Amino acid sequence: MIRRAIIALSLCVSAAAQTFPSPRYFRHFFVKPAQQRQLVGPGGLEQYVTDGKLRLSLSDAVRLTLENNTDVRINELQTETARFSLQKAFGPFDPILTSNFQPTRSVSPANSTLQGASTPSNLTQQWTSSYSQLFASGTLYQVSLSANRNASNSSFAIFNPSISSSLSVSLTQPLLRNRGLFPNRAPILIAQRNLKQSRADFAGRVNDSLLSAVNQYWDVVQARESLIVLRQSQTLAEASYNHDKRALELGAISPLDIYRSEAQVAQRKLQVIQAEYQLKQSEDAFRRTIGADLDPKIAVLDLDLTEPSDMSGEGVSTTIEDALAQAMKDRPEFESLQQQLANDETNIKLADNGLKPDLNLSTFYSMNGQGGNLIDSSTGVPIVVSRGGLGDSFDQLTSRDFPTYGATLQFRLPLRNRSAEADLGTSLVAQKRDLYRLRQQQQAISLEVKNAVHQLEQAKLSVAAARISRDLAQKTLQAEQRKYELGTETIFFVLDAQNQLAQAEQNLVQAQISYQRAVTALDHATGALIAKNNVQITNP
Repeated sequence: MIRRAIIALSLCVSAAAQTFPSPRYFRHFFVKPAQQRQLVGPGGLEQYVTDGKLRLSLSDAVRLTLENNTDVRINELQTETARFSLQKAFGPFDPILTSNFQPTRSVSPANSTLQGASTPSNLTQQWTSSYSQLFASGTLYQVSLSANRNASNSSFAIFNPSISSSLSVSLTQPLLRNRGLFPNRAPILIAQRNLKQSRADFAGRVNDSLLSAVNQYWDVVQARESLIVLRQSQTLAEASYNHDKRALELGAISPLDIYRSEAQVAQRKLQVIQAEYQLKQSEDAFRRTIGADLDPKIAVLDLDLTEPSDMSGEGVSTTIEDALAQAMKDRPEFESLQQQLANDETNIKLADNGLKPDLNLSTFYSMNGQGGNLIDSSTGVPIVVSRGGLGDSFDQLTSRDFPTYGATLQFRLPLRNRSAEADLGTSLVAQKRDLYRLRQQQQAISLEVKNAVHQLEQAKLSVAAARISRDLAQKTLQAEQRKYELGTETIFFVLDAQNQLAQAEQNLVQAQISYQRAVTALDHATGALIAKNNVQITNP
């Protein structure tokens, strides 16, 4: 009989569930906490090890940054949090099945002959199961099935034990506040936009991370090229010092004339030492960015960065107008703010809905059944006329001979609703604040784009000027060296020409790296850095 009751309730639950399909967005999305707690180590580094060095192009560095950088991984988790927030927004529409069983035994002294026993004793066993679900229209649907078994020693009992059952269905529909699809599905819309906003925010952070990674890549290249220039300069100074030393041994120069070239060797050794440690610091920072510091075997390898720093051809050219148009279209910050403004509009509508009075219509319909052992006590001795049970009670439910139905209309009008008024005011202020944030972002990105275009133009001109300066410095050194060998010039002019050449080569290296940085800064400002590096951020 209990099985029949469960089957009857299951049929009611199935019929109700078919009227409101469950959301499928997260149907196959499962979380495994044990796996979530495991940190993923750096990946993809071994394939770049060649001849005992970590050989990387710029695109390789970008790929490793996206795979291994801790900051990128942390920022990506914000999108996962937004996914679960969207899943939670469907929670109010999840069906709820509840069931309880409560047996109660009561024995009490008799205080009236109408109680039918000198010591009344009752055993009550109550079982109730219910199913409820909220629909997107605001309608609350409930179906419940209950059974009650009561056994007593009263001589006046007609059914003993008596078993009653009830199957009831009720509907509650808001008619003013929270009526319709919008107020009930608004949290889902907000959560969906929050997910898109988190994706846009993540894209913006990836854009920043790529900018940082590329700049650190060029930091290492610049430090390496500067060290090469300084070592060449040291070699030239040592060659001049050795020449003067031989001349001193032959008596061609005075002992006082060798101090200048010796001082230049010491000074350039100092510059080389400083440049070597500057290179080490740049490499350590770059290793952290690509996750190479997480693997002890990879962390000790030397870096071999293969990306050329020379400006190819005439370089990249663009106008401020074209760059601004691309930035307004591709920068993910604008998408994030647009989603936030859409949520502000939804929150305003929700706050306006909160100002409406409550008017709810509730209807219910229930069917009742009775079963148990029928007792005849008219002869003085109780006689069981017929035996019955829970099945008889359930059979009467289907006949609907004992219905109960009704309706309730409830109206609630707050004479003053300061809380809802405050919510509306807060939503309006939030919308105005986000509009100012949008304007602020437009101004900031516009300034960033203009500066990037100007820096690019300056970098291109600087490279051309640095090349000319380097060529002239080389010719000057050759001329001074020739004059010194002929005896028409002193070593001072040769050493000064060497310093000028070293500085010119340093300036050329810096100008070439500055050009590469300027190109990257322009791509970052216009939002093209992600697409240029073939990075795809999937839509949630």
